Amino acid sequence: MISIIAGFAAGSIHVFAGPDHLAAVSPLAIEHNKSASSLGLRWGLGHTSGVILLGGIALIFREMFSLNAISGYSEKLVGVILILIGLWGIKKAVTKKIHAHTHDHNNIEHTHFHFHSKVHQKEIQKPHNHFHAAFGVGIMHGLAGTSHIFGILPALAFTSQTDAALYLLFFGIGTIFSMVLFSTFLGFLSQKMELRGTEIYKKMLIGFSSASLVIGVYWIFT
Repeated sequence: MISIIAGFAAGSIHVFAGPDHLAAVSPLAIEHNKSASSLGLRWGLGHTSGVILLGGIALIFREMFSLNAISGYSEKLVGVILILIGLWGIKKAVTKKIHAHTHDHNNIEHTHFHFHSKVHQKEIQKPHNHFHAAFGVGIMHGLAGTSHIFGILPALAFTSQTDAALYLLFFGIGTIFSMVLFSTFLGFLSQKMELRGTEIYKKMLIGFSSASLVIGVYWIFT
């Protein structure tokens, strides 16, 4: 029971303790605000996969394997990914204009916001899906950073393999829970910003994308 509670608590805190986690998901959650929960879930599943992989290696090769080697390389790659996400979000907001469409479904009026290129294009747009990207970024986050090592170190302290496995499992569940909670809140906030005007919505996207860019640079050069 201790391993379950400790794992869930450590995983939940771990998400909010790492600004890189929030920065990676924020630009995607803002654009796909109506599917933000799903994005958070996919990031959480990816992160859990990476952590369980790293933790499993740690349990099997406690004395033989250097986790710092894997974590060091992954950390640099996460920095690059954060920079790319930041640049993508800024480009999305700066080079494209947001157009609002008001619809009425079942007597409920609501507004959809779409990105359009400044150059004239046909109204038919190919849908973009960044859910796989969220899962992939989550995996890299699960493999990167010394904070992840500190997160799974308690698993090595358990004498029982069952307790160690339960700790890792609920560490992952805790991260999924926290990221779904964060991305859902961010998606809700983003929708509220849409209702107040497209310029506020655009500034919100630029702000979070800039944060992702800055944190990515910090990760690479520190």
